[in-house]
Amino acid sequence: MTHPLDRRTLLAGLGAAGLAAAVPAGAARRTPLFKRIGKPLGIQLYALGEAPRKDLAGTLRRLAAMGYRDIELPGFYDRTPQALRAEAEAAGVRYGSIHLGLPPRVAPGALSLMSSPQQLADALGALGVTKAVLPMPLLPETFAAPASGDPRDALASAVDAGGLDMWKRLAALLNDRAAALKPFGIALGYHNHNMEFRPQGGTTGWATLLGELDPALVFIELDLGWAAAGGIDPAAELRRLKGRVRMVHLKDIKATTTTNYALRQDPAEVGQGKLDWRAILPACAAAGVEHYYVEQEPPYTRDRFASMQISADFLSRFTG
Repeated sequence: MTHPLDRRTLLAGLGAAGLAAAVPAGAARRTPLFKRIGKPLGIQLYALGEAPRKDLAGTLRRLAAMGYRDIELPGFYDRTPQALRAEAEAAGVRYGSIHLGLPPRVAPGALSLMSSPQQLADALGALGVTKAVLPMPLLPETFAAPASGDPRDALASAVDAGGLDMWKRLAALLNDRAAALKPFGIALGYHNHNMEFRPQGGTTGWATLLGELDPALVFIELDLGWAAAGGIDPAAELRRLKGRVRMVHLKDIKATTTTNYALRQDPAEVGQGKLDWRAILPACAAAGVEHYYVEQEPPYTRDRFASMQISADFLSRFTG
């Protein structure tokens, strides 16, 4: 959510020429990027593994001390929206977004993207959230993680088996749910992995999905690390999708990551991998990104909170 005193508001109030004259160009360049654009640093709680489920209040306090203020929830952690919000307010943070799954891969009775718009509006309203995101493509209802072998292979195979028709059906579902939620003040988005970028039939699932989505209804939460793992230049994609990407997952990967479409990457803290943040972060701002959520995939080489501190330190000092 845009801060009421962000750069755009300040420029409108003071006048671009007057502000430019008041702030020397060199001083502006030395100001950290997130202060210049007036956006809080955010984090997707998935990156902390089981810590939020075991001790949400303590987790949020530790993240707030690192400078994270905008929190994206991966779900409800078996708590009520009211309890979730109380713990956020006590820690001095707020929720900006939540991921919602699809049946049957949510607990019986739990809220999902297919819950009634009124139910979702009530729950998200209690959280103080106006944006929801679907984080995975459609899977067969019979899909289950295999008893042996790498579950990533099974998931990627199930997505591939759906072909381009699955991406069209996904777009239709997102358009429909977004239209139903819009009157309740809830915006709906889609979060990518790298399966979307596999070439199929002379195109990709990503191109098919984007072509079918109504940009006036469904926004994109671009996961920069997964896009890079799928062979996509994140900065170029942000420029291409200007106006459609309202959120990003700030995620880095090591140079050892090879292009693939099966949920594989060698993760790194933001600023410690191969992504070109000097190109990516200004492209995010130019594209109109509203929420910046740090995330990191396992396996971790150090304590997860230590990794989140490294990413926060890099981003809070980044000047562009």
